[in-house]
Amino acid sequence: MKTIAIVEDDLYIGNMLAELLGANGYSTLRAYSGSEALLLFEKQRPNLVLLDLMLPGMSGEELLKQIADICPVIVVSAKADVRGKISNLNAGAVDYITKPFNNDELLARVAVHLRRGGKGEDSRLSLGDIEMNFDTYEVFVDKRPIRLTKTEFAILRAFLENPKKVFSRSALLDYIEGFVPDGEESSVSVHISNLRKKMEEVSQKNYIETVWGIGFKLSLHAVDPSYRGR
Repeated sequence: MKTIAIVEDDLYIGNMLAELLGANGYSTLRAYSGSEALLLFEKQRPNLVLLDLMLPGMSGEELLKQIADICPVIVVSAKADVRGKISNLNAGAVDYITKPFNNDELLARVAVHLRRGGKGEDSRLSLGDIEMNFDTYEVFVDKRPIRLTKTEFAILRAFLENPKKVFSRSALLDYIEGFVPDGEESSVSVHISNLRKKMEEVSQKNYIETVWGIGFKLSLHAVDPSYRGR
């Protein structure tokens, strides 16, 4: 299931968007300001962002500059001047929708940009000493290639896209459902174990931590030794 973040301080519009997207098979994240959105994206990276420009505190334009390279951003704003639209598209937005909008048109544009996967460089993802290519299914750990099954690849992708998130088995299965349909929760631990062993063989590091009683998370200390967080 694709996840769409709604960054909108108007409660009515935000609720309407969440209901519309939910009814069409998307999961949603909510943020009511730019600073709240940044904190949210540290924990979970969405597949696409719907961004209002007139936000309290940090403006939508400033937030766009910080997240445009992370995932596709569609600006949804009452600002209709052409110069403003061009400026935001040049700043990294993949589309610009003016309020009030047609629901069917918004859904169509969302679907188009999710199919495109945003910008071309989004076919690659790297974090610390791990690199992935979604087009070729290549994975490099410490610059050395490793061969992963499709399920292992999807699990590693989930961890890299959400580097601070602790996944339960069911949550991890839900996240990779779009890449590996018909998975079974009982097999998640086996796939995690195999993935951990393959990565450890080339680097002698344990990249996936077990959080007892909850699930699994990426070890940011293994990925990047300079990391000083918790």
